[in-house]
Amino acid sequence: MDISNFIDYTLLKPSTTEHEIIELCNEAKVNGFYSVCISSCYVSLAKQLLKGSDVKVVTVVGFPMGSMSTLSKVFEAENGIKNGADEIDMVINLGYLKSRNFVSVLKDISDVKLAIGKIPLKVTIEISELNKNEIIKVSEICLDAKADFIKTSTGFSKSGATLAAVKIIKKTVRDKARIQASGGIVDFDTALKYIDVRADRIGTSKLIKNKNNKRQIRNTKVYKAYTETILH
Repeated sequence: MDISNFIDYTLLKPSTTEHEIIELCNEAKVNGFYSVCISSCYVSLAKQLLKGSDVKVVTVVGFPMGSMSTLSKVFEAENGIKNGADEIDMVINLGYLKSRNFVSVLKDISDVKLAIGKIPLKVTIEISELNKNEIIKVSEICLDAKADFIKTSTGFSKSGATLAAVKIIKKTVRDKARIQASGGIVDFDTALKYIDVRADRIGTSKLIKNKNNKRQIRNTKVYKAYTETILH
């Protein structure tokens, strides 16, 4: 199976350099990934690098804690779209959720979605911090807020995606929202397991390659030649 179009190729570490963004974008093009997920300061650069390709640019909002004000998230989302982002990935306010302040959780998500309109909105719920009932509840809130995707993890918490959590989310939202499994997915076989339980997108910072894919091998050689050109 070719999983390239499931991959949201991610680089969000605080020390990320421009050169690393250039490499990320070129690897995404070479491997035919669906998108790159980056911090908002690099959206304009990535948009230029990916011009003419099918690779989308995703940027994060309220990352990684999710505890800033809704107004701040709205501004960050609008600015990301202004700079060329094709999708927005926001982090929920876990404090609100743990306080059972579900109205504020809903408003937080709804206001960002309203601000970006038809642009796809992913909502990262950080499953490692939630029990089963909280996963179900926040998934229901995401549906009420018209979110397009529910994403498992930022990758900056205690752990990442689990098959069990993806199954819980899927049972809750059915086909009313899509699911992105992120965090700890580092190889083809693991990614495939998440696709098998009906994850629609795979978030990973690792260069996951398809097995037995001749085109993949050819593209890797093309990319290697390209990098040698720009580095020397």
